[in-house]
Amino acid sequence: MLKCSHLKKIYQKKCVVDDLSFSVKQGEVFALLGSNGAGKTTTIKMLLGLVPKDGGTVTRAKEVQVGYSPETPYFHPFLTGYEVLSFYGGLQGIPKEELRREIPELIKRAGLEDSSTKVKYYSKGMLQRLALAQALLGNPNLLILDEPTAGLDAMGRLEMMHTIQALKKEGKTILINSHILNDIERVCDRGIIIKKGRLVYEWENGESDKSLEEIFVEQIGGME
Repeated sequence: MLKCSHLKKIYQKKCVVDDLSFSVKQGEVFALLGSNGAGKTTTIKMLLGLVPKDGGTVTRAKEVQVGYSPETPYFHPFLTGYEVLSFYGGLQGIPKEELRREIPELIKRAGLEDSSTKVKYYSKGMLQRLALAQALLGNPNLLILDEPTAGLDAMGRLEMMHTIQALKKEGKTILINSHILNDIERVCDRGIIIKKGRLVYEWENGESDKSLEEIFVEQIGGME
């Protein structure tokens, strides 16, 4: 579904992603893990073509359509949640009649209780829910979710994990970045841990007696 080979990114003479290679299989939930500053978000932006690569390649299957939920979502503050989804759906070329059917379903799936409120009044958690709904517009088969539970309370996190599990059952392929390792263990099939832009560990759910948290601490080695 998605393959990255020898990715490299340099900012101001500092290599923030260094010879990184991994692949994501169709229908799996894949974790991209690392501490703050490890290069996770930069890697995601290279996968999406939002920042240029300084080396390496990204290959996607021809049939792949990508939905993206950013780490820090931003939407026009004077639009309502419904209007945001209508706007982005229009940018994607989705017909208006289809959007009228699709948007209420996405609002419900993302757990947005009130889509008629202007975005400037949204909490951090509501913005994350709206970002998920936006990522699902057009029914993409590959979802890239950067910190999708950031700002959500315990119940919101649980609902988000249930949503991700449901999406997997529907056949979606999902790449997820999160610092909440319990959530990762709950929903992910496998993944990688990176440190200072380099791959240090390939993880597969259930292959070790150790928890993911124990493995993560061992590999990262405390504060960087």
